[in-house]
Amino acid sequence: MDTPRSMTAAAAALASVLMTACASAPDIKTDYNRSADFNAYRSFGFVKSPGTDRRGYESLTTQYLKSAVQREMTSRGYQYNAQAPDLLVNFNARTQEKVQVTPAPPPMMGYYGYRGGLYAPWPGYGFYNDVYTYTEGTLNIDLVDRKAMKLVWEGVAVGSVDTSDQSNVQQRIDKVVGQIFAKYPFRAGQ
Repeated sequence: MDTPRSMTAAAAALASVLMTACASAPDIKTDYNRSADFNAYRSFGFVKSPGTDRRGYESLTTQYLKSAVQREMTSRGYQYNAQAPDLLVNFNARTQEKVQVTPAPPPMMGYYGYRGGLYAPWPGYGFYNDVYTYTEGTLNIDLVDRKAMKLVWEGVAVGSVDTSDQSNVQQRIDKVVGQIFAKYPFRAGQ
């Protein structure tokens, strides 16, 4: 069972790593319900307990995500409505340790195979697998039709993250949310 301390540490680590400390940009994918009438949506709000909340309280990650999403949605003409919005916004985030193994090249074969040992660069080079461990982060942002209670749009960012950097968390979350919403093709009432 998770302890409050480990959950708080996980939330802090998650907030600090949301794909923005990557060497390369996160992989972003979006999809939407083609039968949904996006012209009818003019307002948004947040689900009561987003997936990034912890045991009944609003985490810093949730606060940063709400701020970033609110900025993105209002810039597209949507009005914030906490009581009866057209769209509900939810987010989920997680990290997972990954291992990448690059196999060693095969031994020299063919005509010069008998001399392979003589032409190896140096002992130990190229004879072992390279193993690289890293943390992969995933952030999902969902837009749900409040009346139908159906998902109408989803944005997902996946990337390698740096869990050691705890600085500028809000700015990094703002950046990845902006990257996700750059692929959101709709505007309020259009």
